[in-house]
Amino acid sequence: MPRPLRLEYKGAYYHVMNRGGGHQTIFHDAEYFLAFINTMIEAHQRFGAIFHAYCLMGNHYHLLIETPEANLGRIMRHINGVYTQRYNRLKKTDGPLFRGRYKAILVDSDEYLLPLSRYIHRNPIDTQKPLVKHLEDYKWSSYPVYTNREAAPYWLAMDQVHGALGKKQKYRAYKNYVELGVDDALLLFFGKGNQAAVLGGNRFREQALIKNTTEIDLCKKKQVRVKPHFNQVIAVTAGIFHVTDDDILLVQKGRQKRNLPRKVAMYLCQQVSGMSLDAIASAFGIHHRGGVSNALTEVRQLLLESESLKKKIRFALKLMK
Repeated sequence: MPRPLRLEYKGAYYHVMNRGGGHQTIFHDAEYFLAFINTMIEAHQRFGAIFHAYCLMGNHYHLLIETPEANLGRIMRHINGVYTQRYNRLKKTDGPLFRGRYKAILVDSDEYLLPLSRYIHRNPIDTQKPLVKHLEDYKWSSYPVYTNREAAPYWLAMDQVHGALGKKQKYRAYKNYVELGVDDALLLFFGKGNQAAVLGGNRFREQALIKNTTEIDLCKKKQVRVKPHFNQVIAVTAGIFHVTDDDILLVQKGRQKRNLPRKVAMYLCQQVSGMSLDAIASAFGIHHRGGVSNALTEVRQLLLESESLKKKIRFALKLMK
């Protein structure tokens, strides 16, 4: 059977699902769940993915994603690919994790965003053997945040779903809505064997096809954008941190753990110049790509904690456009 046509355009919404190969478990404990969530956060930071809802189950996941940059494929290559690497490191295994290509359903957000969020959030109790008695107790979904049981992370967008109810008491209203159960129409749509790639009416499908075609035409007409050169990355990084190029490039024994500009330059080389870990290691005089990987992980963690660093990197990105 041919794969359904995947439509991509700016501002599109998708319900994305994937499952472990052979129905194998892909989340064994908290460490695995957190590794996947961190990968989602990276997709938000690097590719502008907006997450409206999610639910991570034992052997599969559900994501409700908006793509302002028409780049669902790039977002999902990062999420599935990077999480597979992290899973293999945690489990001390090797090879593919997921059963294959993720399933992405284009969603008419005006009509289905609210009921689809309910469908996603009810997964832990709508299984043959419910995972929890009370849905708020399942911590590996966005539902506890939607009902104000947990603090909202900056990368989760809830206003659109909450706003669809038109209630002042948004947390209570959403809880009551979810407890009503999933619509019969959605249960039918997600029935076994369904291959539909669009959740929406005929008019929405027609408009989506037009937007997709327009996006393809624009991509063809655009000139290939030259990625910032390595030397430009170094110069910009040195400027925003008020250090010299040599401070970033030269290996300085005993100081590397404190040399944040050097690590940020490595991060930007990957983000905007598309350099591989091996290429970055060679350019910075590092003997093994693992050193680069550690530096990139440290910068990503700091980005979650430091607003000042976020501003510096945003400024650097603007200078290199």
